[in-house]
Amino acid sequence: MDKQLVFICFLTFVIHLIGTLAYSVRIAGVRTRRIAVSLALFSILVLVSRTSNSFLGPFLAKRIESCLGQPLAAGMVLADLRWLLLSAALATMAGAVLIPTFQRVFCRAVEHFQVHRSVPKLLLHGFFKGGLSYVRDVAAMPSSGNVRGLRDSGSVSASVTLLNVGAVALWTVGVFASLYAGVLDPEVRVTSSTLSSIINGGATVMMAVFIDPHMSGMTDDVVEGRVSDTQFRRAVVWLVGSRLAGTLLAQVLLVPSATLIVWVAKVL
Repeated sequence: MDKQLVFICFLTFVIHLIGTLAYSVRIAGVRTRRIAVSLALFSILVLVSRTSNSFLGPFLAKRIESCLGQPLAAGMVLADLRWLLLSAALATMAGAVLIPTFQRVFCRAVEHFQVHRSVPKLLLHGFFKGGLSYVRDVAAMPSSGNVRGLRDSGSVSASVTLLNVGAVALWTVGVFASLYAGVLDPEVRVTSSTLSSIINGGATVMMAVFIDPHMSGMTDDVVEGRVSDTQFRRAVVWLVGSRLAGTLLAQVLLVPSATLIVWVAKVL
């Protein structure tokens, strides 16, 4: 693995790590009863994720273009994409482990923001005024009780869990499949690169129509006392687990998705 691929894997890792930690923001919002502020502060990390994503596309496209015309180009690109999907899965696992620590740190950030109402002051406090030592003090592993109680009623339904697996798998593989499609058939490379929306569109619809409204409603239920904190945490565990399953499923969907994109590019 060369330095360029390591850097691209790092960007992929950051994007999926932040996506996984997003679940802990809901927990922090429930604990502090300040959901809007929690989501607003999390947008800082979303900005980091989007910046990483803006670099990921050009670097990956350039790497793939340099492989075109070489013997076994398809195999070389496929191997690179497998590494990137593995980075996504590892980031999801790391995010799952970090959720208990991150939600405690985020609760502290929300409380600090309520007093000072300044994001720059919050960042300075986090990096220079004891914020890092606080992270060390509150670091914790996921609770085994939340895992043992997953079979109890009141968590996320099986349908929502399966939809999340499918949505994450499609969202993870979309851009990679469109780029790999251009390698499978260079004659439609430009068209294929614009067709990731075929894959990502389905994921976006599932998340926007089924998954996000379900979790938002459950978050409100916790705030209003209709659902317990324990049930909500177990629901988050289910969703994180299904997200990990989705990133692993993306490995299986990569080649079929690329083949589908090639077919669509030729039909257009």
